[in-house]
Amino acid sequence: MLVWFLPLFLVFLMIGLPVFFGMLAAPGILLWLNGQDRDLILLYRNVYNGMASFPLMAIPFFMLAGELMNRGGITMRLVEFSQAMMGHFRGGLAHVNVLSSMLFAGLSGSAVADTSALGSMLIPAMEKEGYSRKFAAAITAASSVIGPIIPPSGIMIIYAYVMGESVAALFLAGIVPGILVGVGLMIMVKFMADRYDFPASRSKASWGERGNASLKAFFPLMTPVIILGGILGGVFTPTEAAAVAVGYAIIVGMFVLNTLKLKDLPDVFMRAAMTSATVLLLVGAAMAFKTVVSLSHTPEILAEFVLGLSENPLILLFLINLLLFVVGMFLDAGPAIIILGPILGPIFVDLGVDPIHFAIIMSVNLTVGLATPPMGLVLFVASSVSGERVETISKAILPFLAIEIIVIFLITFIPEISMTIPRLTGFAD
Repeated sequence: MLVWFLPLFLVFLMIGLPVFFGMLAAPGILLWLNGQDRDLILLYRNVYNGMASFPLMAIPFFMLAGELMNRGGITMRLVEFSQAMMGHFRGGLAHVNVLSSMLFAGLSGSAVADTSALGSMLIPAMEKEGYSRKFAAAITAASSVIGPIIPPSGIMIIYAYVMGESVAALFLAGIVPGILVGVGLMIMVKFMADRYDFPASRSKASWGERGNASLKAFFPLMTPVIILGGILGGVFTPTEAAAVAVGYAIIVGMFVLNTLKLKDLPDVFMRAAMTSATVLLLVGAAMAFKTVVSLSHTPEILAEFVLGLSENPLILLFLINLLLFVVGMFLDAGPAIIILGPILGPIFVDLGVDPIHFAIIMSVNLTVGLATPPMGLVLFVASSVSGERVETISKAILPFLAIEIIVIFLITFIPEISMTIPRLTGFAD
């Protein structure tokens, strides 16, 4: 009977019950009906146990670092740097949008923060330059999914926690796929710019202007260098690196750039706390949900079903990508990883797929789901920032989603894209 917890959970999602409550109610009801009172107590106890983890402390710290940098005007400096480098191209502001997302990804690791911070600046600027509001919102939403792919990444920390993988290996494996998504989006922007005669946002910057913009962006751009350098050099753990990022953001904002004031801190801490609480509650609920997944023997049932479809790993990877793409339309990346990772990961590792490679396939696919209709979270954030309807943005984003889907399949069938850097640095076999 427990196997019915997943359909019941999907029913709860469809009637609009928040994911957190659905994750606890679906298995809780079935355990109660089964008379498994001890397992029911274990389910709700694991909500706390799932959150009480040292590695997970990295998530609120990275979120706080992103909030500090955004409030300290660092986002603006990244946009100015991107403008100096790419603003003179046809479709310049759209290119700037993508490059800014790639740079911002190294600071916050959050697609929602990217959409909110960059969208509030770039969508009105693009509209003023003659772009349609729906296009501006669509490219902002599409490029924001780079945030959780290029390190640091909240969802990769969650995956590493759930599956027992190396955070550093996952961070390194995400670098090239993230850049590949950005380059792919820029190629699509160039094609659309030539076809629809998009404007350049400015004349070509002189080397002096580029140098000045680079100096202004130097300290923000050092953030991912410090984070990755410290982790790879063994100076600190990923969790400690997140705390270092917060300290660095405060020093840069308050003492180097003088853009962050003491009076700004309470609101920054409050925003970071609210966002972190939401994520950690979902992680706790998902870890409790995972308990019932094991009790119901769902992994074994699903493994038998999947292996019955084909014994060819390439065909199975293709089918799993389709499954993850559909899941990503309805479920946020974090909970989806915690629910499906323990089920799908061991199946593909047994088939010979490297666990780091599968982690990247899953993480990128579900991250792209954040911008996928009908329930993609960043679509709603982009709608809120731009004032454009979600349905309109969903249509405008389709060409960019096509590029991201192509990148997902490239990552899937060419393992070297994600595995080369971890192997060269000794973090993968």
